[in-house]
Amino acid sequence: MKIVIEFYRTRNSDDAHAVVGRETAQAANLNHAIEIARLLAKTLNMPQRPDAMTIADAKGATLYSGVLATEAINEERPTP
Repeated sequence: MKIVIEFYRTRNSDDAHAVVGRETAQAANLNHAIEIARLLAKTLNMPQRPDAMTIADAKGATLYSGVLATEAINEERPTP
């Protein structure tokens, strides 16, 4: 299935979010889509490190939404 993954930053005070990255991919199922998204969160060059993601199907229906573990994302990235 074709999926669209949006990575975003959230603001705790009002739960607003800003998209910092968007990618499309092909996934066999939802578990595979989540695996792809977590890998992309570690490897994509985005203007800010995302703290959450949403996975939608090609029609825009949300399949998954979740928080990314910042420790896992940051461990492979160099610190500026």
